[in-house]
Amino acid sequence: MKLLNRAAFALLPRQPFADWVKGLPADAGEASEDEQDLSLVALRAEGTLYLIDEVFSEDDFAAAKLRHWRQMLENELSAWDEFADHWPDDLSPELFDAWFELQPQLMAIDLSASPLMLAPLQE
Repeated sequence: MKLLNRAAFALLPRQPFADWVKGLPADAGEASEDEQDLSLVALRAEGTLYLIDEVFSEDDFAAAKLRHWRQMLENELSAWDEFADHWPDDLSPELFDAWFELQPQLMAIDLSASPLMLAPLQE
């Protein structure tokens, strides 16, 4: 067990995001709607964990959200529409808040005995 020098955001979709996903054309996603459960419950069960720098106060979480909201939003949208053909026109902090719930996590503990593998998604 290892303590990582990171905090995190657990990002969970809200209903407007689930509605957007359900409204995508069949060719925008990886699998057809028949093959996936696109309900809000199913989408929230998966969620995404985003590691951030260590934080020491609520203000640090707020600053991290301001710094990373767009990157998180674009990552979530691109998971369903890789080429941004059907993304909302106005990517804003307000849209992010309406579409996603962030649950701040103070500590990240690695329970795996395997070493961490880093694979940058963007340069």
